[in-house]
Amino acid sequence: MNTANLQLEGLLLATAALFGELKRKGLLDSSQIEAALDRADEGASARATELSGANREAIHFPVRFLRQALRDDAGPLDYRTIAVEIGRSLDAKPNQNTGK
Repeated sequence: MNTANLQLEGLLLATAALFGELKRKGLLDSSQIEAALDRADEGASARATELSGANREAIHFPVRFLRQALRDDAGPLDYRTIAVEIGRSLDAKPNQNTGK
């Protein structure tokens, strides 16, 4: 596996843990965290217009990861489990290109 991918995994897990701790301590509530993630998603969407479908999915993945990790904040953070949950949720959505 590419070392950069492992570094990004670690960064996503650390960011999710920090968001979770800020939420638990009452420094940020869920709506404030969602607003921050919405801003990040908007930035990714602006960049995504010039990217292929796979790269569009890739640029949105970190925001999806953090949203999912914060929904599942009861247990320990597990990158693989969270990534699988994101994949399943994308598989359950109709394909925007084919309408299926």
